[in-house]
Amino acid sequence: MSRQNDPDLGKWIDSHTERGGSVMGTDHEGKKRPGSDRLKRAAVVLVTLAVLFAGGWALFNVVTDPFGVFGDHLLGWWAYNETRNPQTAKFSYLEQHQGEFDSYIIGGPSTGAWSTQALDEYFGTRFYNLTLNSQDMLDIERFVRWLLTHHEVKNLVLNVTVDDALIYGSQERSLTTAMPWELDGSSALGHYLRYLFASPRYGLSKLKRMYMDGLVPDSFDVFDADTGAIDYAAKDVEAIGTVTLEGYMAAHPEFSSQSGPFTLAGRQGCVDSVAAIRELCQQTGVELTVIAAPSYHDHLSRFSQDEVEEFFTALAQVTPYWDFTSSALSWDPRYFYDPTCFRTHVGKMMLARIFGDDTVYCPDDFGTYTELGGTPSKLWDVEGADLASYTVKVPILMYHHLSESTLSGDTLDEQLGALAQAGYTAVTMADLRAYVEQGADLPDKPVVITFDDGYTSNLEVGLPILEKHRMKATIYVIGCSVGKDTYKDTGEAMTPHFTGEQAKDMEAGGLITIGSHGYDIHEVNGRDPDPIRHGVLQREDESEADYVRFLKEDCARFDRLMGPILGHKVDILAYPYGQCSPLSEMILAQEGIFATVTTLPGDNILVKGLPQTLRAMNRYDLEAMDLTGEGLLALLEG
Repeated sequence: MSRQNDPDLGKWIDSHTERGGSVMGTDHEGKKRPGSDRLKRAAVVLVTLAVLFAGGWALFNVVTDPFGVFGDHLLGWWAYNETRNPQTAKFSYLEQHQGEFDSYIIGGPSTGAWSTQALDEYFGTRFYNLTLNSQDMLDIERFVRWLLTHHEVKNLVLNVTVDDALIYGSQERSLTTAMPWELDGSSALGHYLRYLFASPRYGLSKLKRMYMDGLVPDSFDVFDADTGAIDYAAKDVEAIGTVTLEGYMAAHPEFSSQSGPFTLAGRQGCVDSVAAIRELCQQTGVELTVIAAPSYHDHLSRFSQDEVEEFFTALAQVTPYWDFTSSALSWDPRYFYDPTCFRTHVGKMMLARIFGDDTVYCPDDFGTYTELGGTPSKLWDVEGADLASYTVKVPILMYHHLSESTLSGDTLDEQLGALAQAGYTAVTMADLRAYVEQGADLPDKPVVITFDDGYTSNLEVGLPILEKHRMKATIYVIGCSVGKDTYKDTGEAMTPHFTGEQAKDMEAGGLITIGSHGYDIHEVNGRDPDPIRHGVLQREDESEADYVRFLKEDCARFDRLMGPILGHKVDILAYPYGQCSPLSEMILAQEGIFATVTTLPGDNILVKGLPQTLRAMNRYDLEAMDLTGEGLLALLEG
């Protein structure tokens, strides 16, 4: 913008000069000092540049919109906006998606672990997760007032934790914690100007992060934009079943290095806002469910026992609520992402308890219903459960082709005989799933027997031995090799693989389960073009998008081949060469694979209520170990 294009700017400058204003460098008598014309020209340039810079700066902030204040109409990256400030971004998102949701769960940071899919299934509605980064119940009350005024709402679930009683009515409002002006009664102009002229570094950071963004959630895009929940996809496939509880604690020092003690200074205000929310719901016919979410026991111990009891006693005077604050589960850090946030499956466990769904595992003391005016549960009387009551050690054995040059049928017979004599029972991956998801019983000494690749020798040599010892086994087949005795399209001879019909017959016999070893992800040195793919891993020159397409299509090809033959989807997979990554685990989980195995040696610790203990499980390669029956028992029991 020049002076010629903006006559008002020129008049403002001239008037200040003519009046002897100090802006233009005149003396107190209004006479020009030496160089005042030069100063005047410089001032015109500086003011013009300032206006230009300010205008461009503001436009840049509107276009990049890193806090979702202006609707992010160009970039539409809501996962990023909600991470920067979920209050402003989710407000704008819901304004743009009117009518798509009819129910909401709302609360502080731990609310992000609630799965809207699970909420939809139990309530029969369409939920949106209104996780805020505020622990101030007054902010949550303000959001609820706006929701019930501007949106159709059937159900409202209020997630409450003891941390919500720490503060109340906080006036601290940074760019990342500010509420929309419509909610807190602040000035609309002041609100928008604050974000309009914020530092451009926020927008620049968003553009930079957009270039870096991938499928695995990062610290700059922790939210799932479509649901409003925190995207825990990577943490939900974390291989936490391959270490002991002590090993898990060592790998997650945040559970043993907490601060404290804490004072519940905002407990009365928090209770007052919960009462106001309940009254609003009653006035508008909205079904309100209040849930006191689980707290890790060591975190809970940082609060005054008297203050916590006062808080929950006062809460019971204004609303009935489901109390999951403390249970045997609270003593095991594996049920939490961090000391203040429970895992997603724990949210499903809470819903199962509330709705009386006994197909989902829940500890016996998990969840009590506190009536209006009732007495809260005794939070401090809870003790941790015996590990043996909800965990189990499960070794997985790995075999391949059975022959005198690899591992013979006689050796297999000796090993399985030793297992049977020692009281081991072979179980399936479905049995393990029932244990962790439903709490189903497992035999005293479970073991999983697996064969990789799908060789004919598994059928001709292995199956009779399995039948002899009444042992179940899983065979992970390579899709493109099913029924083949030559390698892919090369015509090169290879060890024969059984057919699809033979696979079907083996499953029908009751002892064999067919798993996936990929359709065509098992590349072999000397047989596939160099460089071969390292197991299922992404190639160095392969984009993430191309890799995702590759792995999803490989899963689809396997399903198209084996699904019609077996009459069901194959939902377990063995990684070729045992190599995997968080990205491969996320993709396979999306494709319906509930259990994966590697080739790393070691036992597996399964935990009831934690399906991620079925991911990237260890296996003992018995062909490489060359063990007798006694040697195998020594390995498993040593």
